[in-house]
Amino acid sequence: MSQKLEASPKSEIIYPESDGKPMAENTEQFTWIVVIKENLEILFADNADVFVAGDLLWYPVEGKNKLCQAPDALVVFGRPKGKRGSYKQWEEEDIPPQVVFEVLSPGNTLKEMAKKLQFYDRYGVEEYYLYDPERIDLNGWQRSDNKLTVIEEMNGWVSPRLGIRFEMTESGLEIYRPDGRRFLTPIELDRRAQEAEQQAQAAQQRIQQLEARLRELGIDPEPV
Repeated sequence: MSQKLEASPKSEIIYPESDGKPMAENTEQFTWIVVIKENLEILFADNADVFVAGDLLWYPVEGKNKLCQAPDALVVFGRPKGKRGSYKQWEEEDIPPQVVFEVLSPGNTLKEMAKKLQFYDRYGVEEYYLYDPERIDLNGWQRSDNKLTVIEEMNGWVSPRLGIRFEMTESGLEIYRPDGRRFLTPIELDRRAQEAEQQAQAAQQRIQQLEARLRELGIDPEPV
């Protein structure tokens, strides 16, 4: 009697959610990663179809779990916001991140960064920005004729996708939103929020004082 052999079940491919590498090697690099990522989140907060992430593994090809990169910040137009353990492109309507950012650390090698550029070039990134805070050096690449090409002048460059403007100063990089407001650190954002709250409270006190004065004069500040 012949025995029918059953096909062994296909093993599930695991896509790790961490590459085991630290997000940053020093405080300067970490600060810049946070500033870029968080300000991009703020910029597109009201657009439900723009996904922004930091240090998230991006897998461009299904079945290849060793083929990945984790940009310091990435932006994907056409994909909804939400939690993700990694960005599996085939589960995202095959839309690659259009814009990626990298912030250099002393531990980054030329070979490593060249591989990242090749990866971003091959898998469809439209804009790639690389900032070295130690040297105050900003480089950028934009897709043209189906390949990433160097942006010759970054000072004053406006991102076609993001609308943000890059300005190089003696103290370092400054990034401006389309409305002209500068990207701020979390501390600066908190101070601005506190100042706005204090101004609102002061305005409310002035209104209350004016209403009290009107009542003293026999005038109802809230006539029916």
